Amino acid sequence: MSEPQLTGPSFGPATGNPPKQLVVLLHGRGANGNDLIGLAPMLAEHLPDALFLAPDAPDPCEGAPFGLQWFSLTDRSPENIAAGVRGVAPAIDAFLDHHLAQHGLSDGDLALFGFSQGSMMALHIGMRRTTAPAAVLGYSGLLAAADSLADEITVRPPVLLVHGEADEIVPHSSLAAAEAALSDAGVAVEAVSRPGLGHSLDNDGVQRAITLLGEVFKVG
Repeated sequence: MSEPQLTGPSFGPATGNPPKQLVVLLHGRGANGNDLIGLAPMLAEHLPDALFLAPDAPDPCEGAPFGLQWFSLTDRSPENIAAGVRGVAPAIDAFLDHHLAQHGLSDGDLALFGFSQGSMMALHIGMRRTTAPAAVLGYSGLLAAADSLADEITVRPPVLLVHGEADEIVPHSSLAAAEAALSDAGVAVEAVSRPGLGHSLDNDGVQRAITLLGEVFKVG
């Protein structure tokens, strides 16, 4: 198997043993893998056998000279967003397949965690794998290509969605829209609104991630 094109920081497993789970953290537009890998030590307290990977998005970000993006959002139309996630999804799938094979793990040992544009990617890919990942966690994002989900969905992992009611970047209304489309497609969704929270993660959201990951990985 060839090396994946995507690379980025990693953390763990905290035990020093071979990983039993793989948690892939997909950052938002204008950031890079270092933005989310900082969550790994906190998550690792509860998932000591997990390997955390935070790949860098492949493209430079307009208006953020040191940031990266999964795809351009100069045009924020639903059609462009759908095309964007479809365009970069194969690179992320290849990254996942490579690291699962490298560590002798399966999709059932995989969780996808995305923030903002990374949440768009996690939700898109997580519903279209050959085998379902253990969970998909999306923060401050939206469901791209929602109108084609019913025709394209191949697996139905449990999904956690968390979105701040004061989000100034991705409208909070995206939460209800994603929840409805996923639920209509037969996906078990927990949707959480956070009062007063902007385009960010808070401790409550992280704690909910810890709870779900502990459940699906049968840890704790």
